[in-house]
Amino acid sequence: MVDITHKKSTLRTAVAEALVEVSSPETIQAIREKRVPKGDVFAMSKAAGLLGVKKTADLLPDCHPLPIEFTDIVYKIEDLRIRITITVKTHYKTGVEVEAMHGASVVALNLYDMLKPIDKGVEIARIRLIKKSGGKSDIDKS
Repeated sequence: MVDITHKKSTLRTAVAEALVEVSSPETIQAIREKRVPKGDVFAMSKAAGLLGVKKTADLLPDCHPLPIEFTDIVYKIEDLRIRITITVKTHYKTGVEVEAMHGASVVALNLYDMLKPIDKGVEIARIRLIKKSGGKSDIDKS
């Protein structure tokens, strides 16, 4: 791992998004009406995403374990697309952009897993970092 012992802790924020596309309006309706056989898609995927954020350093060997002080997961249904936006914050020596993207990835994978029995055309379309701040360089792609 990179040596961060010389760095000072600052407020670090990252926002990532993932897009999941379904193939029919019936899938969206089943999600909204909580009729997906595996359960409440958004609640279960949020729980999975929170675990994904917290477990990033356990799965990606070069990521520093760090305290996660805030995570927010928001869903927005746009026609046949579900936009997942995840915000992660901490006061630490290194950023949380990988944690945010990992969390978004896990949310998207959990959505895929829960929806595949009712929609064989479900796809994860994109995972990306939208914003990061608090380090040497900020990013804003929003």
